[in-house]
Amino acid sequence: MNDPYIEVVFRSVSVYLFMIIALRVFGKKQLSQLNTADVILILLISNSVQNAMVGSNVSLMGGILAALSLFVMNLIFKKLVFKSELIKSWIQDKPQILVHNGKIEFETAAKLGITSEELEEVMREHGIEHFRDIKLAMLEIDGDISMISGNNTLRQTHHKRKIHKSLGDVGE
Repeated sequence: MNDPYIEVVFRSVSVYLFMIIALRVFGKKQLSQLNTADVILILLISNSVQNAMVGSNVSLMGGILAALSLFVMNLIFKKLVFKSELIKSWIQDKPQILVHNGKIEFETAAKLGITSEELEEVMREHGIEHFRDIKLAMLEIDGDISMISGNNTLRQTHHKRKIHKSLGDVGE
């Protein structure tokens, strides 16, 4: 490419598309669920792809064009996800049932990396004593765990899922 600015736009768009695919393949979490290792990974990835986006163009205009390209791609991508069920189903996970009528869906919970201790924590936070008291518990698409109790006073609760392990906990 002859125009260095068009090259910056092309490189930035390519990196954006690669990151969308990589996040889908390797998994994604909500920002509130990131542990220390995840944050380090994000910082290292951003550093490693910076040169891929701007190449040798370290000018102010090159940086602004790279950022603008990313904002525009993100806007386009959000609109595509909103309008296309196919893209939405590929990118966005579906809600998953964790507990149904008091019975834990162990296979689903294990696949999602949710422990019974984490479910018990959510129950305690919302005043539910036993699994048998849960009519429905779901891992929502935004990472929340919602619970509907099955007792006489039907109430729905939400819990923002957090990953509790950090690099500081690894050796303990």
